[in-house]
Amino acid sequence: MQVPCLNEEDTLPLVLESIPREIPGIDEIIVLIIDDGSSDRTVEVARAHGVREFVHHTRNQGLGRSFHDGVVRALELGADILVNTDGDNQYPQERITDLVQPIVAGKADIVIADRQVHQVEHFSPLKKSLQRVGSRVVNKAAGTDLPDAASGFRAYSRESLMVLNTITRFSYCMETIIQAGNKQLKIESLPVTTNPKTRESRLFGSMGEHVLKSSGAIVRAYIMYKPYVIFTWLALVFGVLGVVPFARYGVLMLRGTEGGHLQSLLLGAVLLIISFLSVIIGIISDLIRTNRILIEDTLEHTKKMRFGKSGQEPASGEWTLPAQGSAPFTAEVGPR
Repeated sequence: MQVPCLNEEDTLPLVLESIPREIPGIDEIIVLIIDDGSSDRTVEVARAHGVREFVHHTRNQGLGRSFHDGVVRALELGADILVNTDGDNQYPQERITDLVQPIVAGKADIVIADRQVHQVEHFSPLKKSLQRVGSRVVNKAAGTDLPDAASGFRAYSRESLMVLNTITRFSYCMETIIQAGNKQLKIESLPVTTNPKTRESRLFGSMGEHVLKSSGAIVRAYIMYKPYVIFTWLALVFGVLGVVPFARYGVLMLRGTEGGHLQSLLLGAVLLIISFLSVIIGIISDLIRTNRILIEDTLEHTKKMRFGKSGQEPASGEWTLPAQGSAPFTAEVGPR
């Protein structure tokens, strides 16, 4: 059970108290707190509720990085399944039992909770519409059919974590779906009812910021996994726009209209050059995509060698992993 936290001392007890103590098919449940630079008593509250596993960031590094570092620690602990929830008690932790069952039964690699956004009272009509549009775009990129792609309440099998590699530091939700879909992982959805709102979102400051960052993450994922889609459309659009000025120039010349109309030739030439460059960049991007697939295959083997098989006992004591950003994080290890 992974819980990313940023100053969640007030709501964290509700989360920890609602996590099931026993789940059919599961031998052991470990709660892992990702302290993303909290300045309140989040860690003390977690310890008071019996949590022994922590990953600490000395300063806030974002939800995407918190997920990445939590995955690393979970694999170190030998977890067979990783369940991610939020420290603000948005999600119904009592549904964790249902969330993991498709993975326990071997029917799915990833299970994502469907918040049934249309029923969430504190979501504005605009936010509900944007969630639907965003989910459709992600499903198009991933080849999936998920009603709520932005939900952070989800379960991952150990094997899925071996092949997924998060890059975005804003939010991992949409990126991991696109990766999983393109890597032919089986994803299922589970309808849930969210808990009442406890605070405003800290992931973004405004709806506009959320749209921009989410759009950037989706476009980046498209370029990574389906570059031909982006650059083929760019080439077609600029190619058609480039032909129009030449057609205009031809019509004007046939009519004997006075003037050189060189501006039409200049504009058409520029647009056709952009179209040609889009084709070239698309070819290069596709070659890079092929190279990345080979690198990710190597990374998967490296992960399996590093983390070994599930159920292995982690080394005890306090340790530090080198961070990819500017600040390291430490993990405290207690007895299992």
